[in-house]
Amino acid sequence: MTSLFPGVAAAGGGGSGAAPATAEPADDGKMVDLTRMIDNKECYARNEAPGFPMTNLFIGDTRLGCKSDADEQLILHISFQEFVKLHSLKFTEFNQGLNPEENPSRVHIYVNRENLGFEDCDDVDPTQTLDLTAADLRESADAIHLKFVKFQRVRSVTFFIEDNAGGDVSALGGLKLYGRPVATTNMSEFKKKT
Repeated sequence: MTSLFPGVAAAGGGGSGAAPATAEPADDGKMVDLTRMIDNKECYARNEAPGFPMTNLFIGDTRLGCKSDADEQLILHISFQEFVKLHSLKFTEFNQGLNPEENPSRVHIYVNRENLGFEDCDDVDPTQTLDLTAADLRESADAIHLKFVKFQRVRSVTFFIEDNAGGDVSALGGLKLYGRPVATTNMSEFKKKT
C-alpha cells in the first residue's frame, strides 16, 4: 500500500510487532502548514461571493481571496483528513489591504462542529474569539497563536466572521493553519503476549 504523504509509512501489518523500518519519524514538536491535510470535499462556506470562493484562500494570491456575498458575515468550514493539533493561524488581508473596511474584525472559531449555520452561532459558544486589527492581517504579521489546549484533537474548524471594519462585505486574501497531526497508534501492529 502506498502512503498519501511522502515520508509517512503506509498503515499495515508488521508481523514482528516492532516498528517497520520506514516508520514515521519521531515527533519533533515542530508546527507545520496543515494545508496538505485539508479534506477539500468536506469543506464549505456560507454567504461566499460566487466570484471569490473559499478555495482561493489557499492558492497564495491575495488579489483573488474570499469575499462574503450579501453582508459582512461569512462562515468558513475547514475539514482535515485526520485529527490535528491546531497551534496557530494566519489570516491575510484581501488584495494587500486595498479596501481596509472589508477586513474582518471579529472572528469566532468553533472546533469539530459540523453544519454550523448563522442561526447556530448565536446558540453555541465559540472555542475562541479573535478581535483582529489591520496589523494582524498584514502579510508580514506573525501567525496568531490559539489557546492550544482547546485545539488538541481537531477534525474540523469553523470560522464565523461576525463583523468587519465597516464595509458592506468582508474579504480575506489568504488563510494558513499551523499545527501537526495527532499521533495515533495502529493497534494491528501489536501482538498479544502469550
